Amino acid sequence: MASARVDTRELKKFMKLMNKAARKDFEKEIARWLESLGHELLRLIQDEIIRKQVVDTRLLLNSFEKGTNDNVWKTSDGGLTLEVGTNVEYAKYVNDGHWTNKRGQDSRFIPGEWRGDRFIYIKGHNRGMVLKQQWIEGTHYWESALRIFERMFPRALDRKVQEWLNKYFKV
Repeated sequence: MASARVDTRELKKFMKLMNKAARKDFEKEIARWLESLGHELLRLIQDEIIRKQVVDTRLLLNSFEKGTNDNVWKTSDGGLTLEVGTNVEYAKYVNDGHWTNKRGQDSRFIPGEWRGDRFIYIKGHNRGMVLKQQWIEGTHYWESALRIFERMFPRALDRKVQEWLNKYFKV
């Protein structure tokens, strides 16, 4: 009867290295790296809001920072899943575009006053302006930031994996 012998020394060596990496909290290191990617994505979104000259009171811009009231920052699976975003109500309208009035409404009165070239909304004010129905094109800051992030991610991942290989496996 013929027999075959499989050399498992390399596999055993690999398993030893994997155990070493696990002991060094490798999963925590991955979670920290994902968190830094989340910060980078928020920075890119802010950069795109500024570049596209989105006019606001800085509420939208500041909502894309970890820890603000309007920020979305959720981690799960031991920090291996990260969700970022904003809870600012008008963020979607600024990004996607919107009609100025409800469907079927040709115009509407907005209470407030003009101060120089800026209109200030004042609830219940007896003066104001009439807003005619029109489409306001979105700035698409979100998609723009994601495209930039998606171009950057493969290089960042390659660098990080090589760093981890060097650190844990002495490659």
